[in-house]
Amino acid sequence: MSLAKEIAGWIKKKVKQAKAEGVVIGLSGGIDSSCVAVLSKMALGSNVLGLILPCQSDSQDERLARLLADKFDIKVEKKTLDPVYEKLKETLPKAGKLAMVNLKPRLRMLTLYYFANKMNYLVAGCGNKSEITVGYFTKYGDGGADIFPLGGLLKTEVRKLAKELGIPREIIERAPTAGLWQGQTDESEMGITYEDLDKAIIAIEKGKARSLFSQEIVAKVKNLIRVSDHKRLPIPIYEKGRS
Repeated sequence: MSLAKEIAGWIKKKVKQAKAEGVVIGLSGGIDSSCVAVLSKMALGSNVLGLILPCQSDSQDERLARLLADKFDIKVEKKTLDPVYEKLKETLPKAGKLAMVNLKPRLRMLTLYYFANKMNYLVAGCGNKSEITVGYFTKYGDGGADIFPLGGLLKTEVRKLAKELGIPREIIERAPTAGLWQGQTDESEMGITYEDLDKAIIAIEKGKARSLFSQEIVAKVKNLIRVSDHKRLPIPIYEKGRS
């Protein structure tokens, strides 16, 4: 069985277990959401909805999202979040850049769940293993989902899968970005390339981190994992008498 068929089967199983009817996905025009959308289409046929959710976004996001949807016949809806985002900025006290831009993925998350609840769908998240491992996602933003079909695949593996799925080359070759601000890219924000990140994750998992070409990279990745533990672990709950 091919990897694509295996993941598609897993998606179908999870939807069935939840007694849901389909999945909703935030289509960003990036490689990860494109792969999740196509895999979901393989699994569920027409019971897939791709939401295009611009929020002070690059126009290329929507163009590439529609390119993907048209090629694979995936239903899409567009909901522009700019007015809500601007109103929140007016309402909330001034804060640093990170606090403000993290509102965007959180607005997208609540919109995805609105549609999921409305349609009895699950929210299919688009995070991959590389990003989840080092906490490169917004808590209760793009980290808020019911299933992560790519959660066991490193970014370099997602790229290979995208080629097998026939994802348009323009999407595959696009610099990965969370779309938090104009010109933002994942690798520049993390301070490491996905290729180096994936090599470090593999080496750390195999207990061979000391043999990796750069101990500086290993140390950086280990620190990213450590400081983002709270994003992956269950919420700590106080237990009476066990403090």
